[in-house]
Amino acid sequence: MPERILGVSALGHDAAVSLICGDDIVFAGHAERYSRIKNDGNLNAALLADALRDGPPDVVCWYERPWLKKLRQIRAGQWREVRSISPAAHLAAFGLNVPIVYYDHHRTHAAAGYYTSPFSDACVVVIDAIGEFTTISVWQGRDDRLVKLWGQNYPHSLGLLYSAITQRCGYKPNEEEYIVMGMAAFGQPRYVQAIRDDLVRDEGPGFRLRHNVHRGVRWWRPDIDDVENLAASMQAITEDYLVKLLTIAKRWTNSKHLVLMGGVALNCVANSVIATHCGFHDIWIMPNPGDAGSSLGAALAYRGKRIAWGSAYLGHDIARHLDSHGVLSALEEGQTVGVANGRAEFGPRALGNRSLLADPRGAEVKDKVNRIKQREPFRPFAPMILAELAHDYFVLPAAQSPYMQFVAQCRDPDRFPAICHVDGSSRVQTVSRLDNAGLYDLLRGWYDRTGCPMLLNTSLNIKGEPLVNTWEDAQRFAAVHGVMVY
Repeated sequence: MPERILGVSALGHDAAVSLICGDDIVFAGHAERYSRIKNDGNLNAALLADALRDGPPDVVCWYERPWLKKLRQIRAGQWREVRSISPAAHLAAFGLNVPIVYYDHHRTHAAAGYYTSPFSDACVVVIDAIGEFTTISVWQGRDDRLVKLWGQNYPHSLGLLYSAITQRCGYKPNEEEYIVMGMAAFGQPRYVQAIRDDLVRDEGPGFRLRHNVHRGVRWWRPDIDDVENLAASMQAITEDYLVKLLTIAKRWTNSKHLVLMGGVALNCVANSVIATHCGFHDIWIMPNPGDAGSSLGAALAYRGKRIAWGSAYLGHDIARHLDSHGVLSALEEGQTVGVANGRAEFGPRALGNRSLLADPRGAEVKDKVNRIKQREPFRPFAPMILAELAHDYFVLPAAQSPYMQFVAQCRDPDRFPAICHVDGSSRVQTVSRLDNAGLYDLLRGWYDRTGCPMLLNTSLNIKGEPLVNTWEDAQRFAAVHGVMVY
């Protein structure tokens, strides 16, 4: 019997589990989808029952080293976190009394990215807020070996500074950085020099800060109240530093391929700058590059070799027939339509199995969908588009973008106002038959009916709630928000 390896990321934020059996990723899912608590850091019985329906694991692999993390928390004065429950006790509460293997936080990020990538040789870069102590690391991936070449340690962290500026802009750190990224398009980088003068000591290859910003920078420059320009400034600093670091990392590893991981890899605007300016031939960002994805990374670190990546649809299965005709007819009538079918996406972005869809061409569509989702009206939406036509409509920095990891300029933004940001850009999801056959056929049907090869795609939830997980969740969403769900 193949060994059943359960990877776990928990007791921090956005808990998740992943199960590998032999050469297959059998399951990967988020705790929040089951508990309905946004960014839930704890495991729950329903998640584990779904993951382990075919039997218990032989080993549990934990995504970080808890005692090393506690040492850093002691040094940072985070006494509440130091007193938290141990991984063994947390797992035992669910009847998991099997051996536990622990790995460094950044190693599990690197393993999640490299071992799922299509590359046998790669420059692997991990950038997040903080692991145990490491905040940035560069690795050489070759065949089945991952070797760490360089690292930056706490309290010096690009991710922590971005989170601190997120808080300074009035948003929730470690959760709403993506809002600040979107807001940056409305501003100008007027405060780049002020941030550098007051907060940043060095930018390459290390990112060293003048102050520990772990608890935020509410105290900094109280005269600044134009948050759009502040967001634009932090985004500019992020992009500048990433280009410097990755250019150096490419030279260190002498590799044509980049694997990018950690929470900062969710910054799709910066990813497009990297794809354009850093000289790599190909870039792989695993669809769940943050801490939840390290549940898979821990299992892969234990396995110690590359695995064939199939798709991001690895979670709970809603085994229902998709009524494509009903979806297309409702869309033609101008309705916003929910889709909840198949296995849930592993990662923060809806990729068609837990999505709200709409016609991207109407001037009023963006406001309508933002009202349904109870989001800020400036927030843009993403297009999903037939992969073979994507380059006809968008200036993509990569050949394909199946996981919404890059932004691209729309070639005709006036025709598609619902999926274009204020700067004419879109976070594109390309869809091929190989990616998702049912979704591809739906898009092809829409194209045949309307001549439009794309649909607006956003997650099936409202702001502050996790994505819909089960069919019961979908029915509740439909009843409350007046949206048909198929």
